[in-house]
Amino acid sequence: MSLQEVAAALGVHYMTVYRYVRLGHLPATKVGSTWRVEATDLASFRSGVEPAGGDAPAGPAVSGRDRRRHVNWAERYETRIVAGDRLGSWAVVEACLVSGRDIEDLYLDVVAPALASIGERWAAGQLSIADEHRASTIVRQHLGRLSPRLGRRGRSRGEVLIGAAPGDRHDLGVAMVGDLLRQAGFDAVDLGADVPVESFVEVARSLGRLVAVAVGVGTDDHRAAAAEVVVALREVLPSVAILCGGPGLPDAAAASALGAHGWVPDARAAVSWVESAAPRTA
Repeated sequence: MSLQEVAAALGVHYMTVYRYVRLGHLPATKVGSTWRVEATDLASFRSGVEPAGGDAPAGPAVSGRDRRRHVNWAERYETRIVAGDRLGSWAVVEACLVSGRDIEDLYLDVVAPALASIGERWAAGQLSIADEHRASTIVRQHLGRLSPRLGRRGRSRGEVLIGAAPGDRHDLGVAMVGDLLRQAGFDAVDLGADVPVESFVEVARSLGRLVAVAVGVGTDDHRAAAAEVVVALREVLPSVAILCGGPGLPDAAAASALGAHGWVPDARAAVSWVESAAPRTA
């Protein structure tokens, strides 16, 4: 169905339906220059929500605040970035923040699950590598807009060097860890994706207040390269704490096998781990 047909079926203005689509309320697929809605999706939409005042979907017995709290933001965000919808996906980000979530929640409960789902769908052959790259590019742009909001004034709690293992081109998780570390008061030195062993060592030795080094491991294939980074760092900086994490490391045992001092499942845990490793100040 076209958006005009959906609007007629719902008894609302065309632009209202357009907003439903761009905010992820109503699933739609872009065909050429037009949006198309499956009849089954419209039926689910009509059974689950009822347009209130022609402006926003509203359940009859649920307040606006409670309705936003139970929105599956990760699913909405994933739908929009997979569609390559830059404006619509950013609208989902803004709506999520307006609903009361902070940027940390957005990173951990919306962006990270969406990226994980896309990776799983790609591995299952449901998405192409082009789909994954397009979605990742949009997320990277969003992180660039959100990152400046996470700085914290005051004396730095120390420096944390972060980067993805050699050969690992997954840098979005690393970037989110860096942002949350900055929010916690650390200077996060982000080397990005596919960082050579020599670069980890060179930068680590140049930092005067290095608290920890965090190495991202995107897949099982990058474990050996991450182990090389850990070995090299421990040789030149034996007292520095080394943290490993990422989809390629399922548990603490896997990180320990690389020689790392610690393992974390997500960015929030990474910040907590670094805080525990940082020297206490009076």
